[in-house]
Amino acid sequence: MIHFKTAQIDEVELITNLVNSSYRGDYSRKGWTTEADLIEGQRTDDASIIKMIQNQGEQIEIALNSQGKVVGCVFLKREDESTLYFGMLTVEPSLQGSGLGKKILLHIESLARKENKDRIRLTVITQRKELIEFYERRGFKSTGREEDFPYHDPTNGNPKISNLKLKEYIKRLER
Repeated sequence: MIHFKTAQIDEVELITNLVNSSYRGDYSRKGWTTEADLIEGQRTDDASIIKMIQNQGEQIEIALNSQGKVVGCVFLKREDESTLYFGMLTVEPSLQGSGLGKKILLHIESLARKENKDRIRLTVITQRKELIEFYERRGFKSTGREEDFPYHDPTNGNPKISNLKLKEYIKRLER
C-alpha cells in the first residue's frame, strides 16, 4: 500500500539521497530510468530540495510504503492558473517497473484536478527514449519545444555527452 504526503524540511536528506541514488551512480542502474550514462555526479542537493519545499507554489510529494519508508517523490510547481509542472519524478530503483511511477502520475493528476488545472507539464532529456515512451503511453504529447540542458548549473551534475536537450511534454486533463 502506497500513500502520499507533502514533504517537510526534516525529510530533505531522505529526498536528496533517494533522488541522487535513483538517477546517478551504480545503484541507479538497478532501475530503468538511470541517467548514469549521460550525466555523472549529483542530480540535486539539500539546498535545492529546501527551496522546492519552501517556495510559494511549489512542493515535493513523497510516496511512502506500508512501513513508512520513502520510496518515491516528485516536485510540483504551479506555473499559472491552468498548468501544474512536475519534475524529478523518482522511484526507488529496486521498485521501478512495479507500477509506482504510474501511481505517482495518477497522484499528480489528482492534485492538478483538485486545483482546477487544465494540464500538467514536464521536460525530459531527449536522449531518454524509454522514459519519453513511458510518458507518451500515459497521454503526454510533445509541444515541440526544446531547451538546452543547464550545463552551467553544477547542482544538476556533470554531463558526459554534449548536446543534451530538454523536451517539453504536456498532458491535457479532462474534467
